[in-house]
Amino acid sequence: MTSSTATQSTATASAIEAVADAGPEATHHDVVIVGGGTAGITVAAQLTKGWFNNTDVAIIDPTDKHYYQPAWTLVGGGTFRKEATERSEASVIPPKAKWIQDAVAEFEPERNRLRTRDGRVIEYNYLVVGAGIQINWDGIPGLKDGIGRQGICSNYSYDTVGYTWDCVRSFKGGVAIFTQPKGAVKCGGAPQKICYLAEDYFRNNGTRDKAQVIFAAPGKAIFGVPKYRATLEKVVERKRIETMFQHELVELRADSKEAVFEHVESGERKTLSYDMIHVTPPMGPPAFIASSPLADANGWVDVDKDTLQHVRYPNVFGLGDSSNLPTSKTGAAIRKQAPVLVRNLKSLKAGQPLTAKYNGYTSCPIVTGYGRMMLAEFDYDGNPAESFPINQAKERWTMWLLKKYGLPILYWSGMLKGRA
Repeated sequence: MTSSTATQSTATASAIEAVADAGPEATHHDVVIVGGGTAGITVAAQLTKGWFNNTDVAIIDPTDKHYYQPAWTLVGGGTFRKEATERSEASVIPPKAKWIQDAVAEFEPERNRLRTRDGRVIEYNYLVVGAGIQINWDGIPGLKDGIGRQGICSNYSYDTVGYTWDCVRSFKGGVAIFTQPKGAVKCGGAPQKICYLAEDYFRNNGTRDKAQVIFAAPGKAIFGVPKYRATLEKVVERKRIETMFQHELVELRADSKEAVFEHVESGERKTLSYDMIHVTPPMGPPAFIASSPLADANGWVDVDKDTLQHVRYPNVFGLGDSSNLPTSKTGAAIRKQAPVLVRNLKSLKAGQPLTAKYNGYTSCPIVTGYGRMMLAEFDYDGNPAESFPINQAKERWTMWLLKKYGLPILYWSGMLKGRA
């Protein structure tokens, strides 16, 4: 929703006036950011950037660690140190921002305040929500209890990613399954990347001829954008990977090493035995957002897809994985969303129209083997929106170098510093 200048000014004035109702126990900040991950830190860094910038920004996040999660694919493939993906949260908080190490328990957008797990009441003039996505480890029966043993591995947490590499390098043959769930996930291409790396490792270490490699996903094709799908279909064929499209993992039986899959249309179930299985767990909106007035019918922060302004609360913005923006949930998407949000928030504060627009840009660096990568970049309509004057649908060694060396630098020294 892009409001007129008059509407924005009135809404903003009402929002600020409502703060007075919060009570003497409340603390107040001009801009409160919920989430200290990629989205929250990037926005905070851009809002507070500059020697003379005194914008009052607070970040609410309970964790004491910050992770560069895109590298976990490489960690699972044995080609990146897990420890290099972790830093302290304190080290990435922008110097001019206040860190409130707490968790949000309740939003009260009508009163321009929120309540935290520890009982604090925090008021705001403007709210930015970038709280990430919730991984539901208990969404598949048998996963939570089985992860980390009996060949059940996953790249989707710092604590479990090391076991993925253990499974890959100790694999001596048999059935290796790689899964993708229904619904939103962090980087839609990530579930297949570890499949390609594992197959490459099996081939390079003499176990490929003794292996059956299966990729199971609920969709009807390997990738949604035709230009990149064509390349990936050739990769799957070259690697002799068996695809089980329109199938979702619904149960794991760790002790018998069995995985139960359900056809997404017919509901028919089948059970496969495995020697190793990499599971991408189901994901969804954080529970404290899904139950709040900020959520849409599916539990995501309900924002205008162009301006990133909330559709019901003008002084609220959202971005990143916790928003309902109809694009892939990637860090690269946040890199393009953050400056749009910051420009529009500043326009709102000045009583001006929200003119910055986000076109849905997202990026998925799809590793297809050791030393090979394809860089998929596209917009809301699935049109390629590429950064380099080359055919990015082609697997390239230079793109692998970008993934392994360039993108981590861009993340730590660029995005999180407000520079990219």
